[in-house]
Amino acid sequence: MSAVAETFDLAQTPLRALNQHLHDLAGTSGGHVRVTNTSGAHAVACGIDAEIEVDVDGHVGYYCAGMNKLATVRVHGNAGSGLAENMMSGRVEVDGSASQYCGATAHGGLIVVRGDTSLRCGISLKGGEIVVRGSVGGNSMFMAQAGSLVVLGDTGDAFGDSLYEAKLYVRGTVKSLGADCIEKEMREEHRAALYKLLDAAGAKADVSEFKRYGSARKLYHFHVDNAGQY
Repeated sequence: MSAVAETFDLAQTPLRALNQHLHDLAGTSGGHVRVTNTSGAHAVACGIDAEIEVDVDGHVGYYCAGMNKLATVRVHGNAGSGLAENMMSGRVEVDGSASQYCGATAHGGLIVVRGDTSLRCGISLKGGEIVVRGSVGGNSMFMAQAGSLVVLGDTGDAFGDSLYEAKLYVRGTVKSLGADCIEKEMREEHRAALYKLLDAAGAKADVSEFKRYGSARKLYHFHVDNAGQY
């Protein structure tokens, strides 16, 4: 972390000014910005394209760190819907919990939530990696195409519904699996990949306690025998 941080107090500075400043840093590296008095503001630290660090002190609303590229964004509180939506790269951390569709459509980077997430975590994931230390809500990883989700807690209903090739690892209880999602063998390469993700997220857990889930690959092409599952 940089020794000296620029501080933006949202009780005194408009959110637009903060995000414009972050956009103006595009192509730079090494900067550190601290955001205070967020009061649940929406779209905090969105659209960053710089290798910088942003510490957000407090709760945030919708779409925090959306479209993030290269930056490390830490939320020292809870996050609303759409955390790190369409993230390209970098790292987003939340000390608390996150609401609906955390990491939706993320193409890359790592998202770490130390609490729980709500419905549709990782929906349409396209390559990003998500580690949730708590539990995830229903329909998580719906239509996820690539990337990984690690859940140290439990899942809600319809986990992995209509999944493509993303990898799902769960330590707790899966309430129910969605269409075309099945439990799969945990081979050595999967244990190694899971260990790497847990280590990157700073999560201490035994990989032997996890089960792996993935696509049964029966819904890739329409077949009349599977019509009821579409």
